[in-house]
Amino acid sequence: MRRGLVACEYSAMVRDAFRQLGHDAWSCDILPTEGNSKYHFQEDIFECLERTGKWDLMIAHPSCQYLANSGVRWLYTNELRWQKMIEGGYFFRRLLEHPIEKIAVENPVIHKWAKLVIGRKPDQVLQPWMFGDNETKAVCLWLKNLPLLKPTVLKKPDNVESRVHNMAPHPDRSKERSRFFKGMAMSMAKQWGGYI
Repeated sequence: MRRGLVACEYSAMVRDAFRQLGHDAWSCDILPTEGNSKYHFQEDIFECLERTGKWDLMIAHPSCQYLANSGVRWLYTNELRWQKMIEGGYFFRRLLEHPIEKIAVENPVIHKWAKLVIGRKPDQVLQPWMFGDNETKAVCLWLKNLPLLKPTVLKKPDNVESRVHNMAPHPDRSKERSRFFKGMAMSMAKQWGGYI
């Protein structure tokens, strides 16, 4: 069985979707995992990649804190945020350009300054409701040697929620806003699993 790594994932959502289908999938994040820690590397992703050897597929969820279009206005409130945005963009780009053969990097819609650092637009923009998750939130995918993800739901349901956008402030808000979607994770495993 070939190996897949889910980078910058503490929730184990994507990792476990691949494992459910029999793939040798692992997660890596600087945070501890919410899933089975036996299949999780708690460390810097690039140190993990260097230490663990060859991977056939990587799906990455880098932080969008300074890259997302929704927060672009905050760049103009503090000069340090510009540096953080550039660092975040290079981190993203480094993931996308890693020598693993098949890569998907996920983020929300990013602003024009982040696009300049990353160097290209996403290959695909999707919504969670397209995969059975009853939510709306633009999910962008930058792909390397992987096909576009095919939606499993073609008509938007009437009762779709904006949970992420309506989330009240609390200490774990950032962590909860970055939580991925179960239906989309399972579609990744089903559709891209054959490529590893």
